[in-house]
Amino acid sequence: MQLGPLSVAVSLAAAFILSPPAAAPASAQTKPVVEGPSLNWKLGAWGKRRAASENVEKLKEYVEQRTGGKFKINIGYESYGSPKELLDLLHVGALEMTNICASYHPEKLPAYSVMDLPLLPIPNPDVQERVHLAVHEHPVIKAEFAKWNAMPYLSSLLPNNEFVGKGKPPASLDDFKGMRVRAIGGIGDAMKRLGAIPTSVDATEVYSAVERGMVDAAAFPMTYAHVSYRINEVGKWYTENMALGRVSCPTLISLNHWAKLPQAYKDLLKEAQPVAHAAVKAAYGVADEKNMPLFKKLTAVHFSEAELATFRKIAGEPIWEEWVTQREGQGIPGRELLNFVLKTARGGPTG
Repeated sequence: MQLGPLSVAVSLAAAFILSPPAAAPASAQTKPVVEGPSLNWKLGAWGKRRAASENVEKLKEYVEQRTGGKFKINIGYESYGSPKELLDLLHVGALEMTNICASYHPEKLPAYSVMDLPLLPIPNPDVQERVHLAVHEHPVIKAEFAKWNAMPYLSSLLPNNEFVGKGKPPASLDDFKGMRVRAIGGIGDAMKRLGAIPTSVDATEVYSAVERGMVDAAAFPMTYAHVSYRINEVGKWYTENMALGRVSCPTLISLNHWAKLPQAYKDLLKEAQPVAHAAVKAAYGVADEKNMPLFKKLTAVHFSEAELATFRKIAGEPIWEEWVTQREGQGIPGRELLNFVLKTARGGPTG
């Protein structure tokens, strides 16, 4: 994968964002303390601190600093529950906040699964942020999350997915036929069109699944997630230009706990949102520069533009249309949601 070098300005900004609390921006330090009650919130997460979690790490730092330590956010990496349990834990009030991946519970969030469709026209993190923020405010999406006592707050702004696999590298897209792949959400649907056999495996279990041959290849956001979960250590090859799409893994806030917050704390969380998003965007760039040398021992698989065009033809709009039909059959305005996403991504009106 050819990654352009980060500019000096971006590199410095990323280093600044990822620095420890003592080196936080002076603007945050010099702002007046936000007065309010002492709170200790639990935020569910999994894995370990990594690029994708820098949004909540920055949120924690920023909120605690702005309140003089009164509003604490305790991030529990698998100490509060497994990835597939966290939405239910938020639902029953056991957590104030949590990260989730919608693809882990597609039956619970069918409308929001629009964000997991493959090959959406979302070319960069800035467009992705714009789309996610708009979708999180859509009344259908808000109502769906409300059923789970949740409101979407942050996006993890995950990079495009690529595969890392064991065994013989695929010489063409046809070689995915019969291959067992870890591919969730719409990416799994896309791989079915190539004859692959997709399966949903929790991120924390993918290393063992690849190592033991339970799956032949795993799709993860490139590069940070493969390295975070050490898939590159058991893989023999990786794809560098499939650009499969992204899965949506938002940070949610409990509606019950949100309702109890004083207005000053609600305003503070809104103020912290772009700060947290800037941190996670910068973290991915830093991770790519650090991680790409680790892939030199793996075989890079590059597909021709003709092959990829065929892939997009069978796994792009046809899957979107199937999704619309399925959602409309459930009484969900699938066409409206898909059009909303596409218009927002392309910079058009969102109403």
